[in-house]
Amino acid sequence: MPQSASDVAPTKATADAAARPSKPRKVPRVVILGGGTVGLYTARRLRKRLGKREAAIVVVDPRPYMTYAPFLPEAAAGSIDPRNVVAPHRRALKGVDVLQGKVTEINHADRTVEITPEEGDAYWITYDHLVVGLGAVARTLPIPGLADFGIGFKNVEEAISLRNHVLNRIDVAASTWDPELRRRMLTFVFVGGGFAGIEALGEVEDMARAAVKYYKAVEQDELRFVLVEGSPRILPEVSEELGGYTLEQLRKRNIEIHLSTFLSSCVDGHIVLSNKVEFDAETLVWTAGVKANPVLQNSDLPLDAMGRVTCNAYLQVVDADGTVVPDAYAAGDCAAVPDLYNPGKFCPPNAQHALREGNHLGDNLSRVLRSAEPTEYKHKNIGAVASLGMYKGVAQMFGRIKVRGFLAWVLHRSYHVAAMPTFNRKIKIAAGWTGSLLLRREVVALGSLHDPRAEFRSASVPAKPRAVEPGEADPSMASAAAPKAAKGTKSA
Repeated sequence: MPQSASDVAPTKATADAAARPSKPRKVPRVVILGGGTVGLYTARRLRKRLGKREAAIVVVDPRPYMTYAPFLPEAAAGSIDPRNVVAPHRRALKGVDVLQGKVTEINHADRTVEITPEEGDAYWITYDHLVVGLGAVARTLPIPGLADFGIGFKNVEEAISLRNHVLNRIDVAASTWDPELRRRMLTFVFVGGGFAGIEALGEVEDMARAAVKYYKAVEQDELRFVLVEGSPRILPEVSEELGGYTLEQLRKRNIEIHLSTFLSSCVDGHIVLSNKVEFDAETLVWTAGVKANPVLQNSDLPLDAMGRVTCNAYLQVVDADGTVVPDAYAAGDCAAVPDLYNPGKFCPPNAQHALREGNHLGDNLSRVLRSAEPTEYKHKNIGAVASLGMYKGVAQMFGRIKVRGFLAWVLHRSYHVAAMPTFNRKIKIAAGWTGSLLLRREVVALGSLHDPRAEFRSASVPAKPRAVEPGEADPSMASAAAPKAAKGTKSA
């Protein structure tokens, strides 16, 4: 019989059972770590290929949805409803069991995984086949002030927070007369000139300028957007020609750009750059690269020098000698997948590869479970598209075709809405775009969402102390006497 959700639900005996050799199951269990692009597409393809009597599929992720990262910049700019850039697991993964929790340890030798839920004790589950699609996290540096002051841009919560923060700073600055404070509020810094950083900067800057049109007290030239990039160019994924065009367009929008420059410090919002430029800001967005999920360090899977799971072209986990690790597979940002079209290199960590690797891995695993041979993953890069704000973009298709401006923006939207999982989300995103074109997007901050109980707390009346009944000991006297008793006990 197929495995049900109860087979993987936490119980008191799960940890003890994990330490013992598990009994052979009639239906093999496939555990997929990570419900992002790789995990979702692998599970969907595997379920499509295999019936419930052929495989039980379990997806583990701390969030109940997959985030389609290429749409985060547009979500931050209000061009897409943030709810539509995520695919709920329990709706998108029909016939698949979902466990919500963090993976904290992987013991492949015993075919066990430790999961820590948001509430409650950690527990172990067993499996027959493992798929690692844990993705990546922001790659940060030990820069003074960064952990306390910076804003990441890896998930939808950060995109919503950035949008609310930027609009809130404009709101507050419009009623602030201190020129230094206004200048600080209206300065927005983006660190990282890759696709994530450039798209986030382009979309948010475009949104901010559209919002300022409704403020008589704030002028357009008061907005200061700053880009900091450590290399001598931006958008390394496209040609130098398109990278140069993007630089030119950003500078025409009065965006301040510092190339071959690093962030040295940002303590309390005082920005110090490696080229000796210093200024104050209240917004710093960090998009300077990613690294493999650090939980992989707490596993017995073979990793490369960058902390990624080492794989072969079949998406099977292999050790340093190239020997296949049985029943283990990996793909996406946390895996070193060989790029067969570029010998000696690995597939880049982007959505284009993650989506195709997930589908291919689902196909391969279904073949293996039916005693067939897996096939190699190979995908020639079809191009790259980037949005620079409303009606603006760049695109490079099939290596030679370079597109810029409005047509590139249309290509960007068309490609990504086609790649978005579930028909429901495609329709809602397209409808949202149509509404924005006809009615303009909303530029209102809902910053109170981040602390919705703040106003209620300030309005609450403190509880009155309870009157002491006749013959009842006064609690305040008992608490005052407790330290003396403890002190006497210690001296004794």
